[in-house]
Amino acid sequence: MEKDTFSALSRRKFIGQASAALSAFLIVPRFVLGGKRADGSAYLAPSDIINLGFIGTGKQSRGLARNFLATGEARILASAEVYKAKRDFFIEQTKAYYTSEEGKAKVKGEHPAIQAYNDFRQLLDRKDIDAVVIAAPDHWHAVMAVKAAEAGKDIYCEKPLALTIKEGRAMVNAARKHNRVFQTGSMQRSWPEFRQTAELVRNGYLGDIKHIKVNVGPPPKRYDLPAETIPEGLDWNLWLGPNQPVAFNSELAPPLSKDVFPNWRNYREFGGGMVTDWGAHMFDIVQWALDMDDSGPVEVIPPDGKDHKFLTYRYDNGITMTHEPWEWSNAIQFVGSEGTLNIQRRKLETTPVTLATKVVGPDEKHVYHSENHYKDFLDAMRKRSKPICDVEIGHRTASVCTIGNIAYELKRPLEWNPKKEQFKKDKEANARLERPLKAEWAIKL
Repeated sequence: MEKDTFSALSRRKFIGQASAALSAFLIVPRFVLGGKRADGSAYLAPSDIINLGFIGTGKQSRGLARNFLATGEARILASAEVYKAKRDFFIEQTKAYYTSEEGKAKVKGEHPAIQAYNDFRQLLDRKDIDAVVIAAPDHWHAVMAVKAAEAGKDIYCEKPLALTIKEGRAMVNAARKHNRVFQTGSMQRSWPEFRQTAELVRNGYLGDIKHIKVNVGPPPKRYDLPAETIPEGLDWNLWLGPNQPVAFNSELAPPLSKDVFPNWRNYREFGGGMVTDWGAHMFDIVQWALDMDDSGPVEVIPPDGKDHKFLTYRYDNGITMTHEPWEWSNAIQFVGSEGTLNIQRRKLETTPVTLATKVVGPDEKHVYHSENHYKDFLDAMRKRSKPICDVEIGHRTASVCTIGNIAYELKRPLEWNPKKEQFKKDKEANARLERPLKAEWAIKL
C-alpha cells in the first residue's frame, strides 16, 4: 500500500514537474526572440510593432515615415522638430497616411497619437520609443545619435553620417558601447542595380579595376548668405544647436511653401556640399564594391592644373578614383582590364553588355542581401544584428567624402591612414578632423 501510494505521488509529482517544464518551454521568454526595449520592461519579438520617434521632420523625413509605415511593422509615436510648421505638417501627413487605402492595408491596429516636441531630448526620455529616425541637418547628426545611444534607442540616421571624422567615430563608439543597432540611410545598398554592381566587381567580371570615376557635385563653401527675419515658430538657436551663431536665411530652413530640399548642405558649417550629400551615396557603392567597408583610400590629391585635373583618391592596392564629371550625373564608372560598368539609380550599363544581367552563381562572392532598407533595420533590431549599412560603414563612407573636402580646402596632397584615421605628418589637416561644439552639446570625441 505504501509503495503504491508513494508511486502515485511520485507519478503526480513527475507529471507536474514535466508539465511545468513543458509550459516553460512553450511560453518562450520574449528576449529569446528579440532585443530588449529601451525601458527594460519588455522585449521585441518578431511579431512586435516597433515604436519610432522622428528627430527632424522636414522634406526627407516625410518619405522616411511613409517607407517605415509601409513595412507594416512600425508606428510613429513622437516627433521632434524646431520649426513648428514642419512639425505640425509631419503629423498631419502621417495621420493622412494612416487613413489612406495603403495605410489601412499596411498599418495594423489603432493609430497612436503622435506627440510633438521642440527639443529632441524630451523625445529621448520616452521609455516606450524603441528607435529614433534622425533626419536633421548634418551638423546635428553626431550629437543626436550619441545621445540616442546613451538613452538606449536604436538608430536610423540619414547620410552623410557626420560632419567630421571624429564625430563619426564618436557615433560608432556610442553605438558599440550601448549595444545599439544603427542603420545609415544609404538606401542604395538595398537596391538591386547597386547590389549587382558590387557583386560583379567583387567577382572579377570587369577584370582588375584600374580606375573609378564618381560624378557628384561640388564641395561646400563658407556660409555667406545675408540675414533674413526669423519666421514665427522657428527656434533658430536650437536649429543651430552645437554650432556657433550665424544669421538666419531661408535657404537653410525654407518655409513649407517651398517644397525643396534645403541648401544648408552647401555650406561648410552645416554640410559637406554635394561631395558628401550625393557622394555619401556614390562613394558608398565604390567602398562596397571594393570590399573597403572597414577602410578607405590612403591618399587624396586635389586638382593641381597639371598632373591631376580632378580630385584623385588612391587606395593601397593601387586603384585610383576621381571626383570627375562625365556623361552621367550622380553616377559611377568602373573601368577594369576586361570591361566597364556605368551605374546610376535605376540604370546599369556594362561592357560586355551581358554583364548587366549576369546571374552571379551561388558559389561566388555575394554581398549582404537586403531588398528593403527600412525593413532590414527593423529586422536587425529584432535579431540584435548589424544591418546592411551599419554605423561603421556609414562612418567610413562619410570619411572618404570628408577627406576629399579637406584636400579641396587645403589645396595640397594628403596621405591618409584609414586605420588610425589621421593624416600623416600634417597638423593643419588633422585639425580639420573635428570642430568645436558648444558646451551644452559637447560629446566625447
